[in-house]
Amino acid sequence: MKRTTLLLSLLLAASLLVLVACAAPAAPAAPAAPAEAPTEAPAATEAPAPAGPSGTLVRAISTFPNSLDVPQTAERQASTTAWQMFDSLVWFDDDGTIVPSLAESWEVSEDGTEYIFHLRKDVKFHNGEPFNADSVVFSWQRAAQGNFEYSTHWQRADSVEKIDDYTVRITTPEPDALFLSIMADNWAMIPPGYFNEVGQEGFEAHPVGTGAFKFVEWVKGDHITMEANPDYWRGAPKLEKVIFRPIPESATRVAAVQTGEVDIATRLSAEEAATLEGLEHVQVISYPLTRIFYVAFNNLTTGVGQPTEDKRVRIAMNLAVDMDAIIDAIFDGHAKAANGMVASGELGYDGAPPFGYDPERAKELLAEAGYPDGFDMGMACPAGAYTHFEEVCEAIAGYLGDVGINIDLQIMESGQYWDLEAQKQLPPLFGDSWSSAVGEAYPRLIGSLGGMDFTYSAWYDENIAAMLEKIKVTVDQQKRAELYRELQAYMREDPPFIYLYEPVTFEAVNTRVKGYRPRSAETYFLFNVSVEE
Repeated sequence: MKRTTLLLSLLLAASLLVLVACAAPAAPAAPAAPAEAPTEAPAATEAPAPAGPSGTLVRAISTFPNSLDVPQTAERQASTTAWQMFDSLVWFDDDGTIVPSLAESWEVSEDGTEYIFHLRKDVKFHNGEPFNADSVVFSWQRAAQGNFEYSTHWQRADSVEKIDDYTVRITTPEPDALFLSIMADNWAMIPPGYFNEVGQEGFEAHPVGTGAFKFVEWVKGDHITMEANPDYWRGAPKLEKVIFRPIPESATRVAAVQTGEVDIATRLSAEEAATLEGLEHVQVISYPLTRIFYVAFNNLTTGVGQPTEDKRVRIAMNLAVDMDAIIDAIFDGHAKAANGMVASGELGYDGAPPFGYDPERAKELLAEAGYPDGFDMGMACPAGAYTHFEEVCEAIAGYLGDVGINIDLQIMESGQYWDLEAQKQLPPLFGDSWSSAVGEAYPRLIGSLGGMDFTYSAWYDENIAAMLEKIKVTVDQQKRAELYRELQAYMREDPPFIYLYEPVTFEAVNTRVKGYRPRSAETYFLFNVSVEE
């Protein structure tokens, strides 16, 4: 087996370009994602370009996507699968810089609240419908008003207006430091004529975008198939067909890549990666993820009136969990204890020590809060979604039990889990994870702490809300970084989560795959990927 191992320390802070709220050049600078791909990933050897799209790539994913409609995708593997069919007005290149996509250029007003986008004139949707300003207006109206899981990302704009067929004006209610970044990761353009013909249900069954690949079929629970879009505006992709196979069991993903049934298997553990030693047709890559794992405290619904409303209890629960021991025992050291909800590669990470393990102090705090004998509480975690996460949740329940907090742990199928999370019906404690593709923690923070208006949020604190609003409107990078540091300090004094870890992930890639470059948020684009038959 050819094995490539990256640095196992998490990403160093990436340089972030500042969006300057003034009359901007054609492609203004913007916050960049720490999108380091594995430096010696299979992309190192490029195959000769074939005459046209050729070959089939099979990628195993660890979850059953809930949707292929981008504003509704519940988890990163679902959204990244869907994005192969779509484009936004802007996107992140491999260096994490925001660059033109369906918009050739744009200008920003001096006050930072108005964007003029100049659209490409040579783009068609998969059904032949032209992409134009009407498409942008319709896509925004549909998603912003659709009450979808991620409608809030579209609601950052308060108007989208057509100036002419290939020019749109987008306004925001105030300067928004991350507006272009959020757009790049969320604003998938769709065809208004097709949508009006088939409706929401029809679009979900057969999505249509402008992307490099076109939808063919989705056999729920088995596979999703896409084919090359030969008329793609960037040029035809190298692959003729892409198949995504949901395989929640990681051992099954390992077996599938061993036998050649799949070309790429994601979210493997270090131990599973080691079992691939000696396979000449498999290359293992590893890289740090810009992702935080946590246990959420729910103060919006099921946690109301529970002991976790007392911050002493929440601090005690952080101190009760030996995260270093979990990392060593379950991940063989291939992770880093989180000190908050800002990842170590993101803007404003403060490098403060994590809570650490102090069960005696945890018991003292519980006694001070009026729970000397502990209490009972429910907790839920998703099955199969993340590497070893079920074992992590079981270990956490054990550590909490050691200080008198008796946990009723439910491990449930991930699709059902995220449905309940979206409806805010999970128990007072639940484990999950959140990545960010924009180089900053803001999407993770607002998504999990935004209160009832945010689909996957379980917490609201007016002080945190005020700090997040300041971060949103602060364009100056250094000032925004300082605001992140202030927020992290506050969130350790009054924690809304049990902070767990930042992981290193492993993927197995068949050596016939060329040009594959996963990014630290587990995003990837298959346009330049090819396979050798």
